[in-house]
Amino acid sequence: MSSQVESGNWSEGFLVRAAQRSERADPQWSAGSRLDPAIVRSLQKFQVGESGDGFHLIANAADAGDRDYEAAVRLFVAEEQNHARMLALLLRASGAQTKRWHWSDSVFVHLRRLLGLRLELMVLTIAEVVALRYYRALADGGSDRLLTDVAERILADERHHVPFQIRRLRLGFRGTSEAARIAIKQTWRAMALAVIVVVAIDHGRALGVCGVSRRRFVTDTIQIFDDTATSVFSLPRTSDRQ
Repeated sequence: MSSQVESGNWSEGFLVRAAQRSERADPQWSAGSRLDPAIVRSLQKFQVGESGDGFHLIANAADAGDRDYEAAVRLFVAEEQNHARMLALLLRASGAQTKRWHWSDSVFVHLRRLLGLRLELMVLTIAEVVALRYYRALADGGSDRLLTDVAERILADERHHVPFQIRRLRLGFRGTSEAARIAIKQTWRAMALAVIVVVAIDHGRALGVCGVSRRRFVTDTIQIFDDTATSVFSLPRTSDRQ
């Protein structure tokens, strides 16, 4: 199976979800939201991270020479921007404002842009893994109906985003030696653990409101990352070699 076919399949999935979103009513913003101040501060930071234009990622995808993959990335960016839109409206429904900047987002953006597509996707995948556990905490532990609705919608998308990144990274590392795979995986894990710990510290109060301790967040999220990294660096499947 070629890389074009694989990414093309993902483009189709993004299109299906976009059609489903267009047919589904937005959350009931007019109902308002009563959010704990810690959750407000946390959401403001995540909203900044979701609101990028994806220009650099799209440019790297275009340079890869796979039009199907480029189309899938554009659709991925559109989903992230929809997350930012919903978070902004959720904050507004609670009487809070969005932020224009946060240092953690700035660091992530600079890391992603250091080198080419593979490194950008590796850094982005860490963010996606963090998002999986974060939005699950909000969906499961949030006491506000509007917060739960928004978190569940975003989480449903994120559950597709991680496999999307895994598939492309598998293709990107297809010709990498076993020794190099081990070294890269270990370095990637160290980076992921550092990011996860920082998020746990920075968002600990909000997670606590949702019944998730900092320690549990770190433990759960690094396990998700380990499963993700194993999927990326496991021996290529027959379909990957063709």
